[in-house]
Amino acid sequence: MSNFVTLLVEDDALQREVLADVLKDEGFEVLECTTGEAAELIIASTGTELQALITDHNLAGKMSGTELAHFARDRHPHLNIVIMSGTTVKPMPVGTAFLQKPFSPERLLDMVRE
Repeated sequence: MSNFVTLLVEDDALQREVLADVLKDEGFEVLECTTGEAAELIIASTGTELQALITDHNLAGKMSGTELAHFARDRHPHLNIVIMSGTTVKPMPVGTAFLQKPFSPERLLDMVRE
């Protein structure tokens, strides 16, 4: 899994830390952000090394996880994108996976690897 870079966007510090640890334990390199706006800058400045985006739907700041997913899809058409939320998210960007909270670490890892 070396060089598999994942961008994790979650404004809840505890959830972000736990999710990042799960991903790092499996060998992923994890970049962490708290807002869609910060993540947007990372997405705009990265190339093919970014292979997955995991974002909460409800984020601090003005941008939602769904808006971020649309931006990421436009910049990186083949990026694996997972939107997490405790509530239903509609409409979902094309080719984006939805992960209902709460979920198991194994479910997250399965979705990131797809």
